[in-house]
Amino acid sequence: MSALIVTARLGNGDAGWLTAERQAHFPPERNHLPAHLTMFHALPPSSEAEAVGLLKRIAASEPPPEARISELYSLGRGVAYRVRSPALEAIREEIAEAFHGLLSAQDAGGWRPHVTIQNKVEPKEAKALLQAKQAPFEPRPLSITGLSLHRYLGGPWEEIGSWSFRGAG
Repeated sequence: MSALIVTARLGNGDAGWLTAERQAHFPPERNHLPAHLTMFHALPPSSEAEAVGLLKRIAASEPPPEARISELYSLGRGVAYRVRSPALEAIREEIAEAFHGLLSAQDAGGWRPHVTIQNKVEPKEAKALLQAKQAPFEPRPLSITGLSLHRYLGGPWEEIGSWSFRGAG
């Protein structure tokens, strides 16, 4: 059974360099997707119409949230960039409230926003990448331009829709 995935859409420039990072460090046989910032991993397929309506409404009323890539961190068998954005966290909370009772344990258990650039490798390889990237790393702004809804297809995703933030700041 497929699930629905909600992501925060990255601005073109940030999506480009983060996808390049992912292509450079993710095992090629597991890298089915461009870089992404997942907000929900598994909404039930039966909630598709409700999710589309909610994401459209939120995107139309909210300005693009300010966000920063604050640090690199270990996933144990991978590496990710941690994202800090109180405004995006508030948007996620609004979505979570709308789907209360339908959230998977993973989605209900809190959110640690991040963009994964490496996963499913040996811990030694992940540790080496983390160490190599930490020395030159500097926090930077992250452009978030909208919300997207996808259908999980067992690896690749199918985009259902994507909506730009259009609210006044």
